[in-house]
Amino acid sequence: MLLEYEVKYSTRRTLNITVERDRKITVRAPEHLSLEKIDSIVQSKKQWIKEKIHHAQKYPETPVVKKFVSGETLMYLGKNYQLLVVDEDIEGIDFNQRFRISRKNQVRANGLFKTWYLEQALQKIEPLAKQYAKYLGVEYAELKTSEMKYRWGSCTPANNIIFNWRIIKAPMYVVNYLVAHELVHLIEDNHTPRFWNILSIQVPYYQKAKAWLKTNGHLLEVDF
Repeated sequence: MLLEYEVKYSTRRTLNITVERDRKITVRAPEHLSLEKIDSIVQSKKQWIKEKIHHAQKYPETPVVKKFVSGETLMYLGKNYQLLVVDEDIEGIDFNQRFRISRKNQVRANGLFKTWYLEQALQKIEPLAKQYAKYLGVEYAELKTSEMKYRWGSCTPANNIIFNWRIIKAPMYVVNYLVAHELVHLIEDNHTPRFWNILSIQVPYYQKAKAWLKTNGHLLEVDF
């Protein structure tokens, strides 16, 4: 198996390998590491990378696309809620144990829902990030929720933390895990035993959250 990967140099202290959701391999490395050394490390992780690339749940063969019609269901915080398309004049999305949109907005429902999910994600994630940052004794520069096609979250070399808005579809305990996960990266770059030890103190149920994502993560990527 020939491994093709992109190397991104940064001020980070250790090397990190990520298999994105399009199967692209990205290697983030300290500036002092030679390409030969980087390749040696990547090759030593070949089996792990192969398993990630062929993860059936992470890379479903046939993506599911939902339609914005009455009776359809959409996921939010781990539960599926029914969608009703009504004649009533509703601006944006109305949610109260079910989703409602105005028939006049049906053609632009995709954009309206994306905006709604982005807003809900930020409202839920921002206080969690502040809470975990305080517990961990770290500071982040900026927090964003955005369209991240291939990752649930990211901690940048500039200490910005970015979250895929789709994680707000997951149960709240999974959201907690993902937020804490990125903030622990402000202490430990890689997924070392130290990383998981620190995370386990903040999120004792992190294994349960990881298992949920492994089994159900593909559901978060359904449009919608």
